[in-house]
This record gives sequence, C-alpha cells and structure tokens, in this order.
Amino acid sequence: MVIPHLRRRRKSLTGSFRRQPVGVQVFKEDAAVTQRQNISNGGAFEATFGYSRAVRVGDHVHVAGTCAQAPHTTGDAYEQSTSALSIIGKALEEAGAAFTDVVRTVVFVTDMADMEAVARAHSEVFGEIRPA
Repeated sequence: MVIPHLRRRRKSLTGSFRRQPVGVQVFKEDAAVTQRQNISNGGAFEATFGYSRAVRVGDHVHVAGTCAQAPHTTGDAYEQSTSALSIIGKALEEAGAAFTDVVRTVVFVTDMADMEAVARAHSEVFGEIRPA
C-alpha cells in the first residue's frame, strides 16, 4: 500500500496544522479562500468506511491508503504496487497534481520477501522525484 503526501509548490499557504487524535490532520485556512475537493475512484470501501481516495484543500492534496484493485489483487507484489500507483496517479491528476508534486510517500509491505518488487515499482514512478 502506498500513501503519498504532497504539497503543491505553486502557491504559498497561510493556514496552520494541528494534530488530532487517531492520526487525523486538520488544515485550517481562511474559509473564503479554501475549497475542498473530495476525489473518489469508486472503490468498494470508500462508501463503507466513509473516506475519499484523495482530498484537496487549498494547495494540499492528501491521498488515502491505496492498494491494488481487481483484477490485480491476485498478482505478484510488483503488479499490485503498479496498480496502486496507477490509482494514485489518477487521483492526483483529478486533483490538479502529478507525481512530481509528491513530497512524501509511505509504503506498507506485508511480506519483506516482496520488498524488492515493491521498491522497483516505487522507483519507476518516483526515481527522479525522490520524495521523503
């Protein structure tokens, strides 16, 4: 599963962050300037758990935990990773962003034997971008 966090580089921000329990991050900015854009890819769990694939608020885009979707769920770790990254790429594009805007990724690997395959997929997308 790959979770990118990105900040758009084109505009400066005037808001502030504050930490919330259970890992929720709240961005506060002048409501007159900020619009919220929820982005869905129609995944089965979005409605069940009440979340969006990605949310854009101002210059920030946050992408939720993403894993492979059918028919890629039975593939090897590389195929599953490239599927997840493709879903993330589409969400970023809908938010007006791109992989080149990503500043941080978090990758969860359930079997360390798959680490090289997951790293290869990640490197193909982020090799020159090199997020944190």
